[in-house]
Amino acid sequence: MSNKVIHVLYNDDDILMDAVRQTRAAHHYIEEIYTPFPVHGLDKAMGLAPTRLAICSFLYGLVGLSVATAMMNFIMIHDWPQDIGGKPSFSYIQNMPAFVPVMFEMTVFFAAHLMVITFYMRSKLWPFKSAENPDVRTTDDHFLMEVPVHGDENELVSFFENTGAVEVKVIEKH
Repeated sequence: MSNKVIHVLYNDDDILMDAVRQTRAAHHYIEEIYTPFPVHGLDKAMGLAPTRLAICSFLYGLVGLSVATAMMNFIMIHDWPQDIGGKPSFSYIQNMPAFVPVMFEMTVFFAAHLMVITFYMRSKLWPFKSAENPDVRTTDDHFLMEVPVHGDENELVSFFENTGAVEVKVIEKH
């Protein structure tokens, strides 16, 4: 089994979108696309599933809300109750309106920080990780589509040259 891939370079995002549609219609698998800026609708054109990060964010917010509630109940009611402004500390429910800002802030804090950690773990962006960009021009003004070679290599090269590519290269991926 070879590890050959085709790197197809485009210089316009509209041409790239048309090429992605043609590639998917021809039943070729697109390994990755490198772009200098986000291209609207590219994920749908590639056939990627919708992200589930919003569900994670909601769950992380619930964790933050739970931690805030447990923390304030323990600290302000059980461990060290205080009479602040003549309000007795007999139960958490009686004093909950005063705790709403803290609950909100802890919900946002947990959701934001845990989402950043989840994003980096999901994207495999570890500290001190070397870049995986196959062509430096994709950080400036070119778009690169990486397609694995299965079958006739020359046929794939001619297919991608007909999609409006600026450059088509077959490389050995390690």
